[in-house]
Amino acid sequence: MAHSLTRFEPIARMLRADPFREFDHLFSDMRLPFLSDDSAPRIKLDVKETGHGYKVLADLPGVRREDIKVNIDGAQVSISASTESKQEQEEGDMICAERSWGQYYRSFTLPQAVDDTQAHASFRDGILELDLPKKGGGSAKALTIQ
Repeated sequence: MAHSLTRFEPIARMLRADPFREFDHLFSDMRLPFLSDDSAPRIKLDVKETGHGYKVLADLPGVRREDIKVNIDGAQVSISASTESKQEQEEGDMICAERSWGQYYRSFTLPQAVDDTQAHASFRDGILELDLPKKGGGSAKALTIQ
């Protein structure tokens, strides 16, 4: 029978301990507006700057085209969507129904204003693609100090 020895290091153990772990766990199931919730659905984005504008790819799985809204206000772009799914399963005398719904929202600011009259959006296979051309006439002007 083999015996193994474990070194007892109380100070090192205390340094690794997280005294607030249980306290944080207490609030993990609460949905309070002032606490951030990392488990909330969030739209994942890829934003790429091209020569004439910006290309945005947004993941919206399970969302229908008609439930997506995109708003452009200068350089501010907002994407919102809602989804609802329903599953019913019937086995003998037992019926199991599961419903889920969610609302997604993401807003971001681009470095330059977008020409909303030339902007284009398409949606296919759960991916929202935005082509956002830069607004012309935004040239910088140097001022002479007198």
